[in-house]
Amino acid sequence: MRDERGGSSIPALAVLVLLGIVAAVGIFGNKTKHIDVDLSTLTASTTATTITTAPLDTQPFAGTSGLVVHPRAEAALFSAPDADAVGKIGPTQFGPTWLPVVEQTDGWVRVLLPSKPNRSTGWLQDEDLDRATSSYLIRVHTSSRTLELFLNNKSLGSWKAGVGATKTPTPPGRTFLLGSIIDHKRSASPIVLPLGAHSPTLDTFGGGPGTVAIHGWPNPHVFGAAISAGCVRVPKTALAHLQKVPLGTLVLIDSN
Repeated sequence: MRDERGGSSIPALAVLVLLGIVAAVGIFGNKTKHIDVDLSTLTASTTATTITTAPLDTQPFAGTSGLVVHPRAEAALFSAPDADAVGKIGPTQFGPTWLPVVEQTDGWVRVLLPSKPNRSTGWLQDEDLDRATSSYLIRVHTSSRTLELFLNNKSLGSWKAGVGATKTPTPPGRTFLLGSIIDHKRSASPIVLPLGAHSPTLDTFGGGPGTVAIHGWPNPHVFGAAISAGCVRVPKTALAHLQKVPLGTLVLIDSN
């Protein structure tokens, strides 16, 4: 759950291309009037920031179409189409920023955000965005302590996973794969997959902002246990599959 910005990031765009997921310049609807905003006055949406005015996800356990977007440059986030700007999002986080789209209207897309509070969303003007489609879905079940991976609605595997302990739970709701990092200084798990979610009880962990991640663990006894500080610990076989999943892919965490 630490901030892994010092690690080396796997090129997300290369992953998208290798998987045959076509990225394209997106025009999602009819052209609307561009709203100019002074970006210097806005808080950037990152794992280390909080945007209290960002609207919360109203369907936190719903699926999506798989559409993900990438801002080519820093862009304003709005509370609603043609409403006030509440923050901004940059083109990189742990590598390129890819965000899942949860709602669309002419000239606008609503995306999940990496900033606090959990389930934060924001509206982006659809210009200057690249788009792609991820056919993957990651499901985490905290009661049965399992992780499932799907491709085109077909299961690629199910594994026992270590999840958050009672006092440091893994937060429920829909989030997304924010990054894919290799950091050989981490003895417990050199491979870390940060999510756009945060511990609900810890403001910081291991020197980072309390970002929840999926990663491995050397002791297999943790798999199937509620033992972590909020992260999801998985076996090497699961991690090998998850490394192939493109950034922006939806992650659904429930209490099943």
